[in-house]
Order: sequence, then C-alpha cells, then structure tokens
Amino acid sequence: MTGLSTVITILLGLPLGLALVVTAPGGLRPAPALNTVLSVVVNVGRSIPFIILMVAILPLTRLLTGTTYGWRSAVVPLAVAAIPFFARLVENAVREVAPGKVEAAQMVGASRLGIVGGVLVREALPALVGGVTVTVITLISYSAMAGALGAEGLGALAVNHGYQRFQTDVMVVTVVVIIVLVQLIQMLGDRVVRLVDHR
Repeated sequence: MTGLSTVITILLGLPLGLALVVTAPGGLRPAPALNTVLSVVVNVGRSIPFIILMVAILPLTRLLTGTTYGWRSAVVPLAVAAIPFFARLVENAVREVAPGKVEAAQMVGASRLGIVGGVLVREALPALVGGVTVTVITLISYSAMAGALGAEGLGALAVNHGYQRFQTDVMVVTVVVIIVLVQLIQMLGDRVVRLVDHR
C-alpha cells in the first residue's frame, strides 16, 4: 500500500513540483496563469485532511480500482493526498539551487529540458531524496488511518484487534512496529542523502 502509493507520488509529484518552479516568475519558462492554477491545485490538495479526502473521493476510488475496500483501494487516496505534498517539497528543494548554475548552463546553450534534468534535479538531489523520505513516512501515517476505514494494514490491525477487542498487546506491538519502520526508513533516507550529496 505504502510502496505503490510512493511510486505513484514520485512519478506524478516530481513533474508537478518542477512545473511549479519552471513556470514561476523568473523561472525557465514563466507562465503566471498556469503557475497560479498549479499552485492553487497543490494548496487545495494539501489542505484537505486525509480522512475527509479518503471519503470524498470514494467514487473515484471505485472507478479506478473497482472497490472501496482493501489495500488496493487505499492507494488512490494515499497518492492523491501525497502528490501535492511531495510536489511542494520538490519545489522548495529545487528553488535552493544556485541561480548561477542555471545561468552557466544557459550560457553554454543547454536546453530547458537539459537544465531541468542536468542542473536543477541533479543539484537538488540530496534535498529531493530527503523529501521522498519525509513523504514515505507521511504515507505510513496516512496508511494507518486508511486501515481504520477498511484498507487493511497496520491501522486495521491496531483498531480491529488492539482497540475493539481490547488486546492491548496487539496495540503495543503495532505501535512499536510502526516506530521501528519509520526509524529504518529515516536512517535509509539519511544514508542515501549522504551518498548522493557531492558538495
């Protein structure tokens, strides 16, 4: 559930975040109207609480997955919630790239696409990896909430067995597993950041 929604989030959130930077005033291809629309979409997506979003897009979930129950159905709201979140992280990471590096690439005749991939993404890679790490951890939190609404997973285990059946040991073990999982992901993310950071 978390893995699949992470892949979808990166595939759609990365270009969306780059588009926010490229179309911004002073960007590689300024487009104020498009930038405003994209920014509003991202802000609206980030402002809706996940539980409300999950219920609100049930028709879309049913259309795409054929069901509103189980882990597959949870991938849709998880991705919809995480894409704007990750896009904003991408935007912030790419904005930190020194303008001089972009200007140098322009002076040697690099194309816009070449600058985006070869300069902006490459230079912002450590921050982008950090953004992916934060997003995965956020998705783990969201998936636990989704589990409480019939999406299975650790959240369902904690609610159905730990809470409703008064099995405190199950609740404690579930919380410990989530904490360990988050710590491992954070450690892995930090290690990857160090590996890709050549500054």
